[in-house]
Amino acid sequence: MASEKPAGETAFGVRVDLAGVTPDPTALGAVPARVAHHYGLFPYGWEGDRLKAAVAEIPDAAKRDEWRFVLKREVVPVLAAPAEILQALKSHYGIGAETVARMPDAGPRVDVSRRRDDLDAAEDASVVKIVNQLLLEAHENRATDIHLEPYENDFRVRYRIDGVLYDAKTAEGLRGHRAAIVSRIKIMAELSIAEKRLPQDGRLRVRVGGQDLDLRVSTLPTPFGESVGIRLLTRRQFLDLRHLGFEDADTGTLAALLEKPHGIVFLTGPTGSGKTTTLYAFLNQINQPDKKIVTIEDPIEYEMKGITQVQVHPAIGLTFAQGLRSMLRHDPDVMMVGEVRDLETAEIAVRVALTGHLVFSTLHTNDAASAATRLQDIGVEPYLIASSVLCVIAQRLVRVICAECREAVPPPPEMARDLADGPDVPKAFRGRGCPACKGTGYRGRTVIYEMLPMTDALRGMIADRRPAHALREEALRGGMRPLRRSGWRKVLDGTTTADDVMRATLQEGL
Repeated sequence: MASEKPAGETAFGVRVDLAGVTPDPTALGAVPARVAHHYGLFPYGWEGDRLKAAVAEIPDAAKRDEWRFVLKREVVPVLAAPAEILQALKSHYGIGAETVARMPDAGPRVDVSRRRDDLDAAEDASVVKIVNQLLLEAHENRATDIHLEPYENDFRVRYRIDGVLYDAKTAEGLRGHRAAIVSRIKIMAELSIAEKRLPQDGRLRVRVGGQDLDLRVSTLPTPFGESVGIRLLTRRQFLDLRHLGFEDADTGTLAALLEKPHGIVFLTGPTGSGKTTTLYAFLNQINQPDKKIVTIEDPIEYEMKGITQVQVHPAIGLTFAQGLRSMLRHDPDVMMVGEVRDLETAEIAVRVALTGHLVFSTLHTNDAASAATRLQDIGVEPYLIASSVLCVIAQRLVRVICAECREAVPPPPEMARDLADGPDVPKAFRGRGCPACKGTGYRGRTVIYEMLPMTDALRGMIADRRPAHALREEALRGGMRPLRRSGWRKVLDGTTTADDVMRATLQEGL
């Protein structure tokens, strides 16, 4: 029997809340996906030998007779919200079920355009509909990545949501369309569908649910077909630092740094820690008519009006270093270098910062203090580092607790120990899981960070080639709040969970 909220349910007049219903598998099995989508009904339980199904409107006698003929049984219709019915069909029958079954698309459409060219002529193809539905589902769930992975007897679809991968519920039979789905995506990204032995990379712009998205597409050959990774980049208004998760006192410090006429600010952290988003927030804050801002990126993730953006192209000699040299001839006030990867780029960046330009860039280090030693390791002279660096910010992303299902829980021992000397009584929260967050307990992400502004003492230590741990100790004495302590503050105010903070700062210890 179906498990559901104890609503006063009757066949007519009272709605069933599908969000609180666990459907009976035998009821689902009694109605093929194509029939459920065609009639817009969701089977969820039994009343004796009669099938209970949620519908958006009361059917007339002729419609009920048609159901009885098609399903070979009596159907008890129960009213439910149309949006809940669509969501239930998608959740339990899988994405693309009605398309795989060669039935008309019953769900919302996606307008997909390649570089703004109209593809309406191809919109009737079932494979096009499947791809559109995969993109729509990813967008509605705030996914940042889609993974299409072929195996010998399976075709796996996964979405990365708030930094975590989740399996997508897809229709049975989707595996039979995997080659066509991959080919459709490659055509959209202007990749060669004939080349299946080599990795390929492409980019396209689409319109999903009324919003423009940029998609970065990458293919990899596997023994069972091509694996496809799609990064979804929302073309949205850029957030300010406060909305990203920086605290008020620190946004004031950063605002002052961003007005400096010269020097370099580094963001550090592993891949996926939000460095690029923070860089764009920096640029957005100072993007004024009186400033010439030029960037060199790999790739350009977001287009910004009023800023000259350049994409590296190593195959033709356009590297970060070469781009930096060329940018200097364009009279820039502010320069952003996507990443410092080698000595040539690092030396040019720090010398540019010493000659009247404000520079932003990123490094791959675990904490803020290690940035100086990392630059020394790749060959930059300590005196150049000490003279040019204004600030280093190390950051991570943690998930935000769903506001609809947040509840208090006891703090873990690690948190109680770290905050034992503080004025606040440790407290923690978690998300119980609800329809709003699709049972995950999280909805969105925020930043935790440590910010190391350069001081005279630190400059002297860098010039003396002091190790990273000594620089960190000096920064802590000077008031730097370490990564984990930044995370605990967001646990205390109910923003994130202690588990997520510990996961994000596992390597750092504090």
